[in-house]
Amino acid sequence: MNNKINIVSQEVLSDNWYTLRKFTFDYQRADGSWERQSREAYDRGNGAVVLLYNKEKQTVILTRQFRLPTYTNGNETGMLIEACAGLLDKDNAEACIKRETEEETGYRVSSVRKIYEAYMSPGSVTEILYFFVAEYSDEMKIGDGGGCETEQENIEVMEILFDEAIGMVTSGEIKDAKTIMLIQYAQINHLLRA
Repeated sequence: MNNKINIVSQEVLSDNWYTLRKFTFDYQRADGSWERQSREAYDRGNGAVVLLYNKEKQTVILTRQFRLPTYTNGNETGMLIEACAGLLDKDNAEACIKRETEEETGYRVSSVRKIYEAYMSPGSVTEILYFFVAEYSDEMKIGDGGGCETEQENIEVMEILFDEAIGMVTSGEIKDAKTIMLIQYAQINHLLRA
């Protein structure tokens, strides 16, 4: 642990959908002096995300769903195009993303490759997101996808050309950070180029 940080107290502000805590802590500055600060941190657990891609067809599988926070912050429809993702719950990251892929997209993938992990909004959210890529084929489709009804998911599955996905990032049609990161990873590493 960092000896320049001393957690003084923590208070649960909300424990509804996820947990919001207020932390009060002492922080030692570079000049050696200490100052007291308060911050809120939203704990939703850790998650995993995957970009499904098909080299032969030069396509990727993405999803579209309503995201309330984006709707309240300028996204007129609230609909967001994203790579398949989900919370780990009690699974490890690989098991989680295989389960989520099947639930959300209808594809059963047997092999995924972890490429990195990242804090997505470290100023306010505790989540670490584990990033994966996986090849898919038409033979792997075992259902329609669409998400889990018990979790109130209503997800549209989209199979689009990779070049179109790159264009959607450039035009701003894709605004989801994790999806942009995966599409750019695929572009930089030539996952869909011969």
